[in-house]
Amino acid sequence: MFTTRPEIIGTFGVVASTHWLASQVGMSILERGGNAFDAAVATAFTLQVVEPHLNGPGGEAPILLHAAKEQRVRVLCGQGVSPRGATIEHVRGLGLDMMPGTGLLPACVPGSFDAWMTLLRDYGTMTPGDVLAPAIYYAGSGYPLVQRIPDAIALVAEMFRKEWPTSAAVYLPGGAPPKAFTLFRNPGIAETFGRIVEESEAAGGSRERRIDHARRMWSQGFVAEAIADFCARNEVMDSSGRRHRGLLTGDDMARWQASYEEPATVDYRRYTMCKCGPWSQGPSMLEALALLGGLDVAKMDPTGPDFVHVVTEAFKLAFADREAFYGDPDFVDVPMERLLSATYADERRKLIGADASRAFRPGRIPGHGGPILVGQAPDGAAAGVGEPTVGRLTGPAQVHTGHGAGEEIARRARAAGTGEPTIQRNGLTQGDTVHLDVIDRDGNMVSATPSGGWLQSSPVIPPLGFCLGTRGQMFWLDPASPTCLAPGKRPRTTLTPSLALRDGKAWLAFGTPGGDQQEQWSLATFLRHVDHGMNLQEAIDAPNFHSEHITSSFWPRAARPGVLAVEDRLPPATVAELERRGHIVEKRGDWALGRVSAAKREDGMLKAGANPRGMQGYAVGR
Repeated sequence: MFTTRPEIIGTFGVVASTHWLASQVGMSILERGGNAFDAAVATAFTLQVVEPHLNGPGGEAPILLHAAKEQRVRVLCGQGVSPRGATIEHVRGLGLDMMPGTGLLPACVPGSFDAWMTLLRDYGTMTPGDVLAPAIYYAGSGYPLVQRIPDAIALVAEMFRKEWPTSAAVYLPGGAPPKAFTLFRNPGIAETFGRIVEESEAAGGSRERRIDHARRMWSQGFVAEAIADFCARNEVMDSSGRRHRGLLTGDDMARWQASYEEPATVDYRRYTMCKCGPWSQGPSMLEALALLGGLDVAKMDPTGPDFVHVVTEAFKLAFADREAFYGDPDFVDVPMERLLSATYADERRKLIGADASRAFRPGRIPGHGGPILVGQAPDGAAAGVGEPTVGRLTGPAQVHTGHGAGEEIARRARAAGTGEPTIQRNGLTQGDTVHLDVIDRDGNMVSATPSGGWLQSSPVIPPLGFCLGTRGQMFWLDPASPTCLAPGKRPRTTLTPSLALRDGKAWLAFGTPGGDQQEQWSLATFLRHVDHGMNLQEAIDAPNFHSEHITSSFWPRAARPGVLAVEDRLPPATVAELERRGHIVEKRGDWALGRVSAAKREDGMLKAGANPRGMQGYAVGR
């Protein structure tokens, strides 16, 4: 078995996240008498401060929750929508054939704050002041920088100096990137959160009334005003190589609120997997799980070629459906019942052969679906594009003939010419987004994958101290696509927390950062846990892998048919057999793929594990 540290075991509470400070903050909330929902909110706001290269207050937060008193799983959608002025005609009128990956133009309504405050109001016990206090402390007094933060800043430093001076003012103290393991402060975020706390407390009344006041300050008060003003007044450089204004307005901010939904689900043996809907990539894991349910995965070596091959091929089929069918169900009639049915899985499973497929093979459902669109990886990429610092090789890509991205993308990427590319040619994963899992002694559970608003995405908005996310880069400008741009529409996000039931009872909360790899890394971990008997930490530590076969969700939307990335710890015999079967295997290092964390409630015990890759994720509990 593979293990770097013990599985955490206790009875009082467990918290696992991508940063040790955030995990300890969550545990401190539990120790003070808060529940899992209070702890998750405090953990999330702390992550916005201590991992600014991976998420921020201007981002989004899909949340899965299980409330013990209600005995049900709910989705809380913290994915904001596109501005009302965001139309295909407008963007094409700017001379663009693809949404940029950086800047103000692809900014959607920042949804994380309202989502977390909604969770706190409806399920928590604490006040905004209670849950924001740790984030305010770290932003104002300082937190130690992990090595990857100054590395990320260095990649975009020249662009900050030349094009985004408000970001340079925050992240280039003294004109240079800060040094690793020194204390770093962001007074703007501390003042923003501090003002929200002060004014919400001054509003008085019940806890719920104060939380709603904080929400209004964000969506209709000084935060919304600063965001709208900055978008209207500034043209900023983005990955297109040109300068554009943002489309986000105060009216867009005021119109949107986080909302609850029922989860999408699929049964796998004695387990029920719960995911967000088709506005996320969540159902792709469910499709892959349904395909694998008809195979005897438990008898396969968890690091052997059969296991890696069938999981990879299942995801190729699921991701083809993702591209062809998934989109915001408020705008697109997504045939979820059909896609997640046993009959459909039986039909699709026949396509998993002995050899690796190089084709894009979505299902055929009359009256539904659109073309699979693919961009092209340019020779170099503008700094800050895509999911933050997720390294991807820029090798050959297929291009949908009706899309016309190709050389124009490459030209614009070279024209941006700012700093070193964050899309690394060595393919090493340098970071991605964040994730958290919390379970308390009453059985309340939260799994969330917050992201967006990372420091590389767009310029810092003074005096707020943070920038906007660029999730709008996931929209296509082809009206035939289910994920085409439209006003008030949710982009099909890659963010995808997971929550599993066992025998009908809430059992496991888990997930990972990683863009398009999130479902793949998560499912491999889940299968190794339930089918191969690994404990949570062993399953997380086991050598991971993922396919880069299908269209990337991030600018410039390339695909690498047949490419299978693996950790070097995968047995050489496995790698050789995978290559014999036609996979283009690329080794990415011993500890390069996957950042899964997980927490579960089982037989009266609470257990948790966290990713050792990157040396900053930790699980805590007692």
